[in-house]
Amino acid sequence: MSKRVFTEGTEHTESTEQHSQNHAIIILASGLSQRLGQPKQLLIKNGEPLITDMTRLAITTNPQVIVIVIPDNHRLIASMMTELADQYPTVQIVGNSQANTGMAHSLSLGIETIAAIESTSIDRVLVMGVDQVLLDEPHLMALLAGEQPVVASRYHSWQRLEKHQNRDKTVSDIIGLPLAINCKLLRQWQPELIGDKGLRHLIRGLPADQIVEVDNDQLSYDIDTAEQLAYAKQEGWLDS
Repeated sequence: MSKRVFTEGTEHTESTEQHSQNHAIIILASGLSQRLGQPKQLLIKNGEPLITDMTRLAITTNPQVIVIVIPDNHRLIASMMTELADQYPTVQIVGNSQANTGMAHSLSLGIETIAAIESTSIDRVLVMGVDQVLLDEPHLMALLAGEQPVVASRYHSWQRLEKHQNRDKTVSDIIGLPLAINCKLLRQWQPELIGDKGLRHLIRGLPADQIVEVDNDQLSYDIDTAEQLAYAKQEGWLDS
């Protein structure tokens, strides 16, 4: 894995305009939130559903297209996303009928949608989740500014951040979403995306000079459990 690690905003000096029209975005939002016990897509942040807030964040990077993969049979999520797609022409909604099989199928659906677009100028794809509640635009722009085939986020796990495990060296840092990836490489990897085997194991196989990491421990705070949700509300990251 590459040892080149940048703090967002410190290494990349290229203007936003250079990266404003050559990327697409896939938002992976078809998870069933089984551990949480309620759809994380519908958690409220700043007065609107989390999936809507994340979509608006993605729009700030000015992509050519935003593909949002959602559960196939969730009417409320579908209704909200249809309204958003009517408002923003760049937004496309894809239903995942196999949401219970893992993240890989959602990503594959997103790749297929982008591949079907008649555009030769999309050379990077930004892949996002929906529950990193402290994700912000500067971090996304830092990812898009990278020149390597993969520019991934690096952050600690929740366990490393908990006081009683703060010194536990057995818990590794996470190298993962959101990340920016060369579009051709992503399409090349598509056949290997199966079940829960997403991009992480493929990224690990890259030569060190083909990946760079952007540090941001704020990304550690995703929402998978009731305890994590309660903490996010306590901190004011999500509406009570």
